[in-house]
Amino acid sequence: MNKMIIGSAIAATMTASIAMAASWDMPTPYPEAEFHTKNVQMFVEDVAKATGGSLSIKVHSGQSLFKHPEIKRAVQTNQVPIGEMLMANLQNDDAVFGVDAVPFLAANYADAKKLWDAQRDLVQESLSKQGLQLLYAVPWPGQGFYTKKPINSLDDLKGVKFRTYNAATSNMAELMGAVPTAVEAVEIPQAFSTGVVDAMVTSGATGQRTKAWDFSNHFYDLNAWMPKNMIFVNKSAFSKLNADEQKALLEAAAKAETRGWQMSEDIASASTEALKAAGMTVEAGSSALVDGLKGIGTTLTKQWLENAGDRGQSLMKAYQN
Repeated sequence: MNKMIIGSAIAATMTASIAMAASWDMPTPYPEAEFHTKNVQMFVEDVAKATGGSLSIKVHSGQSLFKHPEIKRAVQTNQVPIGEMLMANLQNDDAVFGVDAVPFLAANYADAKKLWDAQRDLVQESLSKQGLQLLYAVPWPGQGFYTKKPINSLDDLKGVKFRTYNAATSNMAELMGAVPTAVEAVEIPQAFSTGVVDAMVTSGATGQRTKAWDFSNHFYDLNAWMPKNMIFVNKSAFSKLNADEQKALLEAAAKAETRGWQMSEDIASASTEALKAAGMTVEAGSSALVDGLKGIGTTLTKQWLENAGDRGQSLMKAYQN
């Protein structure tokens, strides 16, 4: 009888433990081969290990669960508890999300880190008002231009169908005289092969992953800006975790941010070399091209400050100091 009682108690305990275990779905916009997704996979592995499996997160990469523009809303409405997206895509919600998409404001990793230090609290504040909590953010390598034909100045881009990925890049394309065409990262090769676009702006990392040498000949390594991906969680879902699980999630996030920044820096140089090895012409861009882009950057900075108001002025002052 005692053995039956003990056995029943053990079974009840195991059932309760299983019931308490949390299983989360996590949509991400980029394929598994992208370094951001690899970092996310390591993040969820760290969470599972630290919680003994009581919190498991399944990654749905490459827009397989939600399209990129849908991810924030999906997390906000708790259709899924956690997700990843490009931060600057939310700049229409709040300008503070888009400061890292201003050309030539932060064009190297040291400056990008200073900008993130100035930006982080404002990003968290804005997310919190929408029922979300920031976990971590990692930058892409510096953005550059991929073209089929050589470009020496902005005049060479007039009328060119130019791949963009958010409002900031569309605005830039218009100021260059190009034709902005929204294309998600997973759709790039098809967009070029079908003539939807003839040029694009993205990182060396994305160029390498998409085998840009199959559809373009030139990469202008401009390091124009370094936009960040961010991982965020629904605050209500986070609050339902126990204290140990919350601690594990935040510690894994801090580790993922540090690791992700290093991964980004490492792949920045490696991807450029890969593009060269594949036969692409890689160059920094002519002075006329760079000067033209810096002029656009000045215009976009002014526009951003106007849209961001006092909070933007405070952010910019913190960054510049």
